[in-house]
Amino acid sequence: MSQLVFIHGPGAGGCREGYAHQLEHFPGSLAPNLPGHLHGTACPDVARYTEWLRGWLWAQDRRQDLVLVGFTLGACIALQYALDYPDEVAGLVLMTVAMRRKERAPGGLEMRLRAAEDPEEHESWLAAMEHAMMWVEPGLREKLLECHRQVGPISQHDDLVVIDNFDVTDRIHTLKAPLVLIRGVDDPGQPPEYELELHQAVPGSRYIKLDRAGHFPMAERPADINQAIEDLLATLP
Repeated sequence: MSQLVFIHGPGAGGCREGYAHQLEHFPGSLAPNLPGHLHGTACPDVARYTEWLRGWLWAQDRRQDLVLVGFTLGACIALQYALDYPDEVAGLVLMTVAMRRKERAPGGLEMRLRAAEDPEEHESWLAAMEHAMMWVEPGLREKLLECHRQVGPISQHDDLVVIDNFDVTDRIHTLKAPLVLIRGVDDPGQPPEYELELHQAVPGSRYIKLDRAGHFPMAERPADINQAIEDLLATLP
């Protein structure tokens, strides 16, 4: 039987609560808070996060038939896991992800460093986080903003650096797990369509584009994401 594992990123609260709708919809699913996101020490790269996640899952005797669902950093971790340990991963659902280094708007990283030092910059950063979640319903958005207040801008800065250094272009042809890719077409940041590159590189992958969704489809269009996950599960042995 497949084991669903939800892996968060630095946005949508930077914590497992970004998957509130999925955790309610799929009883028995798992969603850890990654190290450095309230507790512990953050990892310096995706490979190290992947090893941490694998250890966390193995400690709970979850070693096979994993269906990994991730967005941004969590999607990178899920993809790395499937490439490193193909016999353990049954399927992937990835949102807002690239298989290569991302091109980031100038000043974004520096803004987060300033937010850690200056109260006014901190409020500006929180306002930017709220704007990025413009398609999330207000109740959940406020909960995720509170997560951001607790996790803080330095954690997000460090995670963005990790994402920007992720590149599996030379290995993507070895991916075995069935892959579903999801992109929110109304992302206020208007990032390049990295998901299309990944879709074109993986024969048989499924690519879903959703309007009224941006960086965090699982919180913005939860019913559609839950259906995409159910559709993938239905195809697995």
